[in-house]
Amino acid sequence: MVEIAILGFGVVGSGTAEVLTENKALIEERLGCEYHIRYILDLREFPDSPFASRIVHDFNVILNDPEVSVVAEMMGGAHPAYDFTKACLEAGKSVVTSNKEVVSTFGDELCRIAREHGARYLFEASVGGGIPVIRPMINDLCSNRIRRISGILNGTTNYILTSMRDAGTSFADALHEAQRRGYAEANPAADINGIDSARKIAILAALATGKLADPTTIHTEGISAITTDDVNLAGMFGYTVKLIAYAEALEDDRLLTFVAPRLVPLSNPLSRIDDVFNGILICANMVGEVMFYGPGAGKLPTASAVVADIIDAIMNPAEKAKPIVWTRAQARELADFSAYSCRRMLVFHGEVPTEFSGFETRRSGDSIAVLTDAATEEQADGWNQTYGDALLSAYRVL
Repeated sequence: MVEIAILGFGVVGSGTAEVLTENKALIEERLGCEYHIRYILDLREFPDSPFASRIVHDFNVILNDPEVSVVAEMMGGAHPAYDFTKACLEAGKSVVTSNKEVVSTFGDELCRIAREHGARYLFEASVGGGIPVIRPMINDLCSNRIRRISGILNGTTNYILTSMRDAGTSFADALHEAQRRGYAEANPAADINGIDSARKIAILAALATGKLADPTTIHTEGISAITTDDVNLAGMFGYTVKLIAYAEALEDDRLLTFVAPRLVPLSNPLSRIDDVFNGILICANMVGEVMFYGPGAGKLPTASAVVADIIDAIMNPAEKAKPIVWTRAQARELADFSAYSCRRMLVFHGEVPTEFSGFETRRSGDSIAVLTDAATEEQADGWNQTYGDALLSAYRVL
């Protein structure tokens, strides 16, 4: 009998208990053994829940119980989730998690602790919700050098941008509707400012390169300044606006990562990822491009990924599993973002400056956009300084 503990009984935690209960017979048949949810840690009481008798409020009850071998952490936030995870791994208990903040901030350390104590640290649900992407990167793409990752990693922002494009909704109205539908938090800052996507691309880039970049150092832009005119102009050029998390392993082995709204060509499969769905496009040197698509959030999709990790931890103990080895990315291993070069869409008020005469333009209301040749971030900053308020917005082309 495998004894499992759940840390946090919110949306994903309760979903995990539901999946483990609803599909118990199926999972046990595939495992070849029985399991039992022994404890659920939460500060609250749940008197009407079928799991009410398993609620505990003291983490040490779980930590000090030698029968508990797998812990599922869905608390959210950095602390005490990190502290509890570290303690469990040091006690030889495997930990699975959906907590991208902890994985992206402390993943190198926690993977090392897991290796040292004969435990496993698994985090499939930390990126892409119910989309299987982390395990395929570890196992199925291990014979490849991963060159680039481009991803729509946040369902909230993707829903907002889809609404702005298809319904002509303003950013503010689309955000309000996302909150009404439960797609956005009451405080949506981590989503709309790109922070959530930065944490996720840090994890994917670490899987690709073995180097974990501090997500707070990743160049990150959000979507709150995007207007319906911008979205319309992008469409006139044959693009759609998406919040893209991007990572690239450069030829000199340095890592380039950033998050920003980008113009995605309609020929790119990411252009067709709409509403709350996520999509991840990986380019590797042998297989070429592979695409992962599906629900990027939600109670049961995310819980499905958590339970997949629980099954993996039970079936493949540390001595049989492929270890995850990450190192903390040093400054010298990170590319200079100012040198990044791509085509740009510049949106001006009134008329396009003579510097851009001869380039293709489109107009929407009082705004006119020009599609430039490739330019570096340094050049783009120069345009901002030169044209000031006349340059309403600028977008990178994917």
